[in-house]
Amino acid sequence: MTSPAGRALSRLGRTRTAMAALIVLVLIGLACLIGPGVTGREPERAYPDLRQLPAGLAAQPDPAHLGPALERLAFRMRVKLEAVAREGDTLRLTLRSDAGVDRRSLAYLPRSGLFGPPDVLEERDAGRSLAIAVPIRQLHFPLGTDVQGRDLLTRCLVAGRVSLAIGLAASLVALLIGVAYGATAGFLGGAVDAVMMRLVDVLYALPFVFFVILLLVFFRPSLLLMLVAIAAVEWLDMARVVRAVTLSLRERDFVRAARALGLGTPRIILRHIVPNTLGPVAVTATLLVPQVILLESFLSFLGLGVQEPQTSWGVLIAEGARSIEAAPHLLAGPAVLLIATLVALNLLGDGLADALDPRVG
Repeated sequence: MTSPAGRALSRLGRTRTAMAALIVLVLIGLACLIGPGVTGREPERAYPDLRQLPAGLAAQPDPAHLGPALERLAFRMRVKLEAVAREGDTLRLTLRSDAGVDRRSLAYLPRSGLFGPPDVLEERDAGRSLAIAVPIRQLHFPLGTDVQGRDLLTRCLVAGRVSLAIGLAASLVALLIGVAYGATAGFLGGAVDAVMMRLVDVLYALPFVFFVILLLVFFRPSLLLMLVAIAAVEWLDMARVVRAVTLSLRERDFVRAARALGLGTPRIILRHIVPNTLGPVAVTATLLVPQVILLESFLSFLGLGVQEPQTSWGVLIAEGARSIEAAPHLLAGPAVLLIATLVALNLLGDGLADALDPRVG
C-alpha cells in the first residue's frame, strides 16, 4: 500500500503545470549558481567603451565602438594613432609620440579588456614611432551592458543568487518561528492562545516600511538587517495557519493517547502536532518564498535593501527603471527573471496544495 507521502508525490508528478514550474525553478537556480562561471566575467568588471549596449549576440567591440575605444586608449597612452589597419581579428597600429613611445604604456591595451597583449613589429625614428599588432577579443553580451559597461547577464545571475538566498533564508526563519509559535498557541489554547494571537494582531498592525526605516535609523543597511526585518514579520501568516491546524488536531485520538501515556506538552507538540501540520506548512512555505523575494525587491527598489557592491534583482530593476527611456534592456533582463521565478513558485505552490489535499484522488 502506498504511503500518503508517496500518493502526494504521485499526484504532484501528474500535475503538468507544477512539474513545469519545478523545472523552471531548477534551471533558474542552476543558472544563478554556475552561470557567472560560464560567462567568464566578474560582475563588477566594467568596459567603459561598451556602455549601455543593447541585448544581442554580435561580437564586441564592433566597428562603431572600436574607433572611440582606440582614441581613448591613445589619449591615456599619450600617443597619436598614425595608422590603423584591421586584418581579421588583429589590429595593426602605428603609434607616434614626439617624446618617444613608452612601451610600458602598451599595458593599457590588455587592461581595457577589449584587446589582447600587443606584439611590437617595428620601431622607427629613434623610438618616436612604433608599429604593433594587437589581437581583438571577441566579447559577447547577450543581455547587453549597463550604464557602467558591466555584463548584464552576469549581474542578473549573481543578483539571482542574492534574491533566492534571501527568499529561502528568510522563509526558513519565518517557517521555524511561525510553526513553533502557532503550534504552541493552538495546543495550549485558552488565555495563553488569546494573548499570543493578540500579539500577532499587534505586529500585523505595524506598517512594514515604517518598521524597516526605524531599523535603518539605528543600524546600517545590510543584507543581514534586511533578513531580520523580513523574517520578523513574515512568520505571522505561518503562525496563524499552524495554529488553525493545531486547534483541529489537539482533540484527535492520537493526541489524547499521548496525554494518557504521560507525555509532556513539548514532546506532544514536537512528535505529534508539528508532523501533522507539514502539509499546510509546505504549501504555505512555497507561497512564502515568492512573497519574500518580492518584498526584498521592493525594499531594494526603494534603496533600503541590498547595497553595493552586492546586487539583487530589485537593485537591477531599480537601475533599469531609471534608464528605461535610454536603455529599456536594463529593466527587461532582471524583470523577466524575477517574474519567471515568482510565477513558477506560485504554480508549484498551487500544485503542491492540490497534491496534499486528501480529498483529491
